[in-house]
Amino acid sequence: MIDHFGILAPFYERFIPPPDPMQLQKLLNLPADGWMLDAGGGTGRVASLLEPMVGNLVLSDESGKMLKQAQAKGKLQPMLGHVERFPFPDNSFDRALVVDALHHFHNQEQAIAELVRVLKKGGRLVIEEPDIHR
Repeated sequence: MIDHFGILAPFYERFIPPPDPMQLQKLLNLPADGWMLDAGGGTGRVASLLEPMVGNLVLSDESGKMLKQAQAKGKLQPMLGHVERFPFPDNSFDRALVVDALHHFHNQEQAIAELVRVLKKGGRLVIEEPDIHR
């Protein structure tokens, strides 16, 4: 199987710009202390913009080469793994974010269940997906 994201990792941000960070800031109610998870966050193109506004930010992705690109950006805490099987305890995060990645997850229903499981009660979950009809 071809590792598409591994191939794209060095060039990914040239082709895929991040969404408006001000909109995400508003939806996530930032700045705030606590823990935030960027699931499927790849190179950290979004997480690096939000990291100064949050206490701790974990960047999860299943592509080691994408995470390698993220390591040079701020204080992101990269974690290699699948969103459908997080190693985190229940109620670990105050906020969770998925940008342009839900459609790549192998089992979207399980992924959302895992995001809800690791999110604290009253936490915020923001999922942003591209509109292919625009």
